[in-house]
Amino acid sequence: MKKLNLTSLLISIVLAELIGMVSGLLAGDSGAVYDTLFLPPFSPPGWVFPIAWGILYALMGIAAFLVADSGAPNVRKRKALIFYTAQLTVNFLWSIVFFRFQLLWGSVAVILLLDVLVILTMIKFYRLRKTAMYFLIPYLLWILFATYLNIGTALLN
Repeated sequence: MKKLNLTSLLISIVLAELIGMVSGLLAGDSGAVYDTLFLPPFSPPGWVFPIAWGILYALMGIAAFLVADSGAPNVRKRKALIFYTAQLTVNFLWSIVFFRFQLLWGSVAVILLLDVLVILTMIKFYRLRKTAMYFLIPYLLWILFATYLNIGTALLN
C-alpha cells in the first residue's frame, strides 16, 4: 500500500479553503446582503453557509489530492485537475457576482455553469479514482440546492 503524503494532502485542503476565504472576502458583506433579500422556501439561516462551505472546501481538497496522488498517467491527472480548477474558479466568482455586484440573474448563469463543471469534474475523477468522486457528492448536492436558492432569490427580487 502506498504511503500517504500528508503534506500534499494538507496543501490541497488549505488551497481549497484559501480560495473560499478569499472569495468570501471579495464578496463583501454577504450577511448584510443576504438579510435584505426575499428568499425562497427552505432557505437556511446565514450562519449555515460558512460552516457548510468550510466542510465542502475540505472535501474538495481531499478529492483533488486523491486524484493527484493516484497512479493514473500524469496527462490524465492533469486533465482531471484542469476541470477541478475550472469549477473552483467559477465557484470563486459566484459569491462575488451574487453578493458584491448583486447580479442575481448573472449569478444564476454562473451557478448553472458551476453545476455542469462539477458534474464533469466528478466524471473525470471517477475515471481516475472513484473515491475522489465520492468526496464531491456532498458538494454537488449543496450546489444543486444553492442553484434552487439562487433561482428562487432571483425570481423573488
